[in-house]
Amino acid sequence: MKVMSAIERCRTAALGGHVARCENAACGHTVIAYNSCRNRHCPKCQGVAAREWMEARAAELLPVPYFHVVFTLPAAIADIAYQNKALIYDLLFKVSAETMTTIAADPKHLGAKIAITSVLHTWGSAMTHHPHVHMIVPGGGIATDGTRWIAKRPNFLLPVLVLSKLFRRLMLERLTAAHAEGLLSFYGAHAHLADAGMFADYLAPLKKTRWFVYAKRPFAGPKSVLAYLSLYTHRVAISNRRLIAADGNSVTFKVKDYRIDGPGRYTMITLNTHEFIRRFLIHVLPKGFHRIRHYGLLASGVKAENLARMRALLDVAPPDQPAPEAVNGADAADVLPTPCPCCGARMFIIERFEAGCQPRHRPTPVIIRIDTS
Repeated sequence: MKVMSAIERCRTAALGGHVARCENAACGHTVIAYNSCRNRHCPKCQGVAAREWMEARAAELLPVPYFHVVFTLPAAIADIAYQNKALIYDLLFKVSAETMTTIAADPKHLGAKIAITSVLHTWGSAMTHHPHVHMIVPGGGIATDGTRWIAKRPNFLLPVLVLSKLFRRLMLERLTAAHAEGLLSFYGAHAHLADAGMFADYLAPLKKTRWFVYAKRPFAGPKSVLAYLSLYTHRVAISNRRLIAADGNSVTFKVKDYRIDGPGRYTMITLNTHEFIRRFLIHVLPKGFHRIRHYGLLASGVKAENLARMRALLDVAPPDQPAPEAVNGADAADVLPTPCPCCGARMFIIERFEAGCQPRHRPTPVIIRIDTS
């Protein structure tokens, strides 16, 4: 209810806002901007947060190829994950990271400590429940003795079959332990799984199937890493650009079929309004749950030291810290980050109004010019 209420009120007079005017007196372009709800599930609020996060992460990128790795829960585990989001999503994060660091540390594969940035996704293109973790991993790591950087051969990081088997074993072990401790809840068609024997029978077939682990060829460079990460770090279920049409009865949006390459992979789907809202709300995360996490060499507490060590081993100088731009003649808090769309001059905030109130100033009217020549 909090999420839906925030999205409904986002960028409306209900949350207040400000009025900005161009500093060029000859232009005088004036706009009204209503405040955003800043809810992390709102598709209209995450653009700025994503850009700021990307800028912060840019300083941590290394001049090496990067790999994209995906760990996906089987459908049977996804079904019970929906009823135990905080616990099983947390296990998905920890077990996938443990799988990567364990195999990477094995001298038969890489023999190094690696850096991992993990992002949780709980949806497919049609907004169905499909929990999986996207990882961005540098193509190499620090040797276990800390004396050198070990690089992987081109287009290969770690064997996916080995990763899949360890991921499956660790996840099933942790789920069994959580059930024994009474940490899992079951409802509806899965209520019978509260019994230990029934739960063991439910998991038994999963021991014999291959769990999906995907590893993509390395990215071209740091810029492509940032571009790709921006698609996954601050987005929940659907973005506004995928919406095609909506009315009181239905919503039409664009979906992607990942099994097809080329333009034909995009189709449209229309859902009843209530079903569209239901699917969106499936992906609301538990309060306080972090959907972006760092492991290995990037784990909190040791990140700064490890980044310095990796740069030293790669003979890379730390990035220069950009000096903050000074704003002359006005308080920086009153200057918008984007220039006037009409003349390019700075835009200054001339009025702020409270929630539920209307501004005193009016926006510049939009003039549609028609060439009749």
